[in-house]
Amino acid sequence: MPRMAERTTASRSKSTRSHSPPVIQEDTVTFKTSHFYSVLVVLAFASGILIGYAAWGRQEPQTVFVPQNVPVQPAAATAAPEPRIYEIETEGYPSTGPADAPITIVEFSDYQCPFCARWHNEQWERLQAVYPNQIRFVYRNFPLGFHPNAMPAAEAALCAGDQDAYWPYHDRLFVEQPVLNDAVGTVLELATYSQYAADLGLDVEVFEACMNTHKYQQFIQDDLAYASSLPADTDGSPAVGATPTFFINGHRLVGAYPIESFRPIIDALLEELG
Repeated sequence: MPRMAERTTASRSKSTRSHSPPVIQEDTVTFKTSHFYSVLVVLAFASGILIGYAAWGRQEPQTVFVPQNVPVQPAAATAAPEPRIYEIETEGYPSTGPADAPITIVEFSDYQCPFCARWHNEQWERLQAVYPNQIRFVYRNFPLGFHPNAMPAAEAALCAGDQDAYWPYHDRLFVEQPVLNDAVGTVLELATYSQYAADLGLDVEVFEACMNTHKYQQFIQDDLAYASSLPADTDGSPAVGATPTFFINGHRLVGAYPIESFRPIIDALLEELG
């Protein structure tokens, strides 16, 4: 009986093992799930490619037409504007030369300016020799603010003009340029201008009365204002921004140039006038 019981128990144990569901290891399930998701990703990517091809792959390729042998037009060059031709007032200002001369040169100048003096001392007589009786020369004042002797010198020349000695006094001032514009910036006293007047045989008392009352100071200030009121040239530069500045029948020339720079302008004007 005990053996029977053992067999029965053993039989039941065997029966129980044969009907229990198989044990599935958890890590095996995890492995298969990760593969499953990988397959889904691959399928989704492949589907996207197929859809994209269906939507866009059937379009005809576009052709870009590139013209051949077409001449390229160069950019038009911008021509520089022609310089302005000025109309400068001359009546009532010191002048020399024939009133009906075909060429009128107006100079805005400063008696203390070394370049102005150099031009008058070296070029003016040469220009007159080349064009005798063809030039009327007009002097207008433009005393620079940093030249302390420029204003009284301009007044002195005009006071000398009251005794018909404007041009001799004008020339004397430029000859005395080293005195007017010395290295230490000496401001000249009235006695210096009076001495020049005496050297020219002028009535010094009358001359000094003119100087002491500053008879021509406003006249000179008006010259400065007039020069500043002129419109700028077409290149934007001021009409009178430096000394000397010349206007040759209205054609502007800035600087103490030799007569070789004046001649092309004057010759062209004379040819134009016939």
